[in-house]
Amino acid sequence: MKNLKTIGRYVFAMPFAIFGLMHFTNASAMGGMVPSFVPGGVFWVYVTGLALMAAAVSFVIEKHTYLAALLTAVLMLVFVLTIHLPAVIGGNMMSMGSLLKDFGLGGGALLLASFYQED
Repeated sequence: MKNLKTIGRYVFAMPFAIFGLMHFTNASAMGGMVPSFVPGGVFWVYVTGLALMAAAVSFVIEKHTYLAALLTAVLMLVFVLTIHLPAVIGGNMMSMGSLLKDFGLGGGALLLASFYQED
């Protein structure tokens, strides 16, 4: 059973590491996704990429996993509410996949946090 938890943790960390790298390699293209009410544009793309990669590392090495998972869940919810949901409401149904992906990843992050919660 421990092997399943380890494999699951690694598989769960992988998309965050890849998305984090993508934030660095495609920062200018992703800058347009930053909501207009947030100053800084591309700066936040880099910060987000760093946060995603840090979360992935935390999940793999099991250091500060509870905090990293909670913060990742919050980040995913922020993406859902500020990027994907407004796009879906605006009629862009192609954003529904991203909304559901980030919503699911946020739920998975909360589940991971529950495994590392200290009572």
